[in-house]
Amino acid sequence: MNQHITCHSCPLSRRSFLVKGSAACAATLSAWPVPAESSVARAAAARRIRVVFVLFGPKQPRPTWPHIGYDFVPVMKAFEAELARQCPGLEFVTAMASTEEDAKRILKEDEAVPVQGYVVYQMNNWPRVVQTIATSGKPVLYADFTYAGTGGFLTYNAAFLRMPSTNVGFVSSSRLQDVVDAVKCFEQAGASGAPADFVAATRRLRQQRTPPPGDLACAADPVRCMPVADCVGRLKESKILALRDQKSASGGEIMGIPVVYVPFAELNELAQGADRDEVRAWADRWEKGARRIDGVTRETIEKSAAMYLGQKALMKKHQANAITINCLGGFYGNHITAYPCLGFCQLVDDGVIGACECDVRSTATMVAITTLTQGRPGYISDPVMDTANREIIYAHCVAPTRVFGPTGPANPYEILTHSEDRQGASLRSLLPTGYLTTSLQFEPKRREILFHQAKAVGNDANDRACRTKLRAQPLGDFEKLFTMWDVWGWHRVTFYGDLREPVAALADAVGWKVVKET
Repeated sequence: MNQHITCHSCPLSRRSFLVKGSAACAATLSAWPVPAESSVARAAAARRIRVVFVLFGPKQPRPTWPHIGYDFVPVMKAFEAELARQCPGLEFVTAMASTEEDAKRILKEDEAVPVQGYVVYQMNNWPRVVQTIATSGKPVLYADFTYAGTGGFLTYNAAFLRMPSTNVGFVSSSRLQDVVDAVKCFEQAGASGAPADFVAATRRLRQQRTPPPGDLACAADPVRCMPVADCVGRLKESKILALRDQKSASGGEIMGIPVVYVPFAELNELAQGADRDEVRAWADRWEKGARRIDGVTRETIEKSAAMYLGQKALMKKHQANAITINCLGGFYGNHITAYPCLGFCQLVDDGVIGACECDVRSTATMVAITTLTQGRPGYISDPVMDTANREIIYAHCVAPTRVFGPTGPANPYEILTHSEDRQGASLRSLLPTGYLTTSLQFEPKRREILFHQAKAVGNDANDRACRTKLRAQPLGDFEKLFTMWDVWGWHRVTFYGDLREPVAALADAVGWKVVKET
């Protein structure tokens, strides 16, 4: 029998379903009539798979991964075409969902027209759909659309992995064929119909398709660390300025580092009052140093330079050596006049700390390790896991260009728009390859330091998601890297160098525990 793909969720042609999106689909779900179950219907249910695309709309309507305006329709069509071609023994019905309510409506419909299982394709980061679909008890294949749905995928999937048993198998590959072959596990596990058999089949396939590590020998990179006791003393003399909103407050401390909340207005006033000659000089310097500038005007670069000078002035005023800013909230709320991305890069290149998203945990991680290593910068990233290449990719729109410290060599960079909204100015740093990196995250409540290491192997210029994307081959258990995102969150902080022993010594000195992520 020829397989077909239709939208049983709404009375639209296939093309209009894809164009009009989940809002139209959700609005008509309850009104769409479904036939009474029959022996034919029961037989069909044994091979019918529901595909749920998790996204805010067929064309990205808001600034988030992969980026505003991204057209998902060709991606969905390509996936559906491959399912039709390669899985003739299965019938696929498609839907889109962005909320728990959408997911509940899909499950309600599937009570009348049953399905064997579900493919939940996470295409935007944070919509919570898979959790509801999993309550069906049917086998669920959870897939990440690389550089698009990864934040939600990693976080939500780790929670499933932490359960004593789960009906959710997963695939996290940039290769479409791996996703299609994971769908074929519905047929392979179909004889028993047991979700556990399906999950085991997807696990075997994933592990078989993940290549072995490449050459993990790394270039020589000695790291000069200060004595741990001296580092602990320096941390108490440090200070983090956190700009979250328009309020001032004390933020306590992390590993002895004081945190102080400062209002946006204080920074914006200093940026607006920055010396115009200095502003132009920094803009000239950044433009001259860039390998490429695309989509960013001179005016925008000057605004970024003024914001950098404002950050420096604010840090001097408060005698701080670190600043972290709720950059998206500040910019979209018109509380700050420019993204601080270029300024963050310059700060970390100079040996102090500029950190994204008012993430004080990551900022404290940066302060502690930059102090310990006498100037090596870290950078916050939203990591991506790709089994096709056995890689973790550290993605963000800010990264240093002097990863070995302020006096070390500089690597090339490009000045581009901030990726998610295509506004402002941010940086693609083309980071050195062949070196060992150490990625960390502090958790002060549990007094723990999360730790893994990887060899830097390349830079990815994919236009989806953040601008800087450092590709790396992890050391140790690659599968284990999928398991801790729900407990630790998405951010990691990456440093160049073998920091295993220095980090362990620092943890011992302050009574914290190192948790190995691989």
